Amino acid sequence: MNKFSTRLLTLCGATVVFLHSCGTVPITGRRQLSLVSDGEILSASATQYSQFIRQSQLSRNSTYNNKVLLVGKRLAAATNIYLKRNGYEEMLSTLNWEFNVVESKQVNAFCMPGGKIVVYTGLLNLVGNATHSDDELAAVMGHELSHALAKHANERISNQMLLQAGGKLLGAAIGSGTGAIGGLLNQAYGLGTQVGVLLPFGRKQEYEADKMGLVLMAIAGYDPRYAVNFWKKMAQSKGGEQQSELLSTHPSDENRIKAIEAYLPIALQYYQGTSPTTSTINSPSSIRPHRSTRSPQ
Repeated sequence: MNKFSTRLLTLCGATVVFLHSCGTVPITGRRQLSLVSDGEILSASATQYSQFIRQSQLSRNSTYNNKVLLVGKRLAAATNIYLKRNGYEEMLSTLNWEFNVVESKQVNAFCMPGGKIVVYTGLLNLVGNATHSDDELAAVMGHELSHALAKHANERISNQMLLQAGGKLLGAAIGSGTGAIGGLLNQAYGLGTQVGVLLPFGRKQEYEADKMGLVLMAIAGYDPRYAVNFWKKMAQSKGGEQQSELLSTHPSDENRIKAIEAYLPIALQYYQGTSPTTSTINSPSSIRPHRSTRSPQ
């Protein structure tokens, strides 16, 4: 077999693996590469998350803990409703919700695969206790939850495996085992090291998580317009000093806010109950609170 035939066979094998290793992201419907099984990801995630919790100082602030638990449960219920009503019911078995508050000055939060959510006290300090602080918290928690729901960690790990496979058939790379997956997952989340203001997902994934988060917070009864308030606070907390978007995997605050504002008309349909997807949902009363018709200032 000559070199051309070998390369052709490799390409065909990679194409077959690729075509059979694509998933669909809920809400956005985007097709994505998924070379790792849910079982491998969830096993590695549980290990990394348990280690992180053991090494962290959990907050004893009952106000903060109750706030995160309330918002988290409402978002989880909204997520479960969306998945059940839109053909993603099989994903429910991969979600085992857990909410923790960690003492840290970092303005940060994250959600590991499987629905393991952590919020830092630094972020809760930024959100504050104003009337619509729960809406702002729901915006950031909904964003982080969406990373897990969209399986962005799986996608990132899959892309890394694809690059590492080089000219080899991908099957060998996929059989790397849970230990290797755990290492890649640790790199994706930065656990055990200094975690940044936000986790290092790509810009495409960040914008997608923003959109998904807006929909989920709206279904949960939180006003998606307050997502703009939150990101403006984030921009102000940086003192106007931002790294160029070209040098960062994250969108600039300005571009993120513009994208959120552009998507708000769609998110508000869910919030106002006019979306075809949510208008027929008989949501528990605990999921949908009284909504203010006044726009954020």
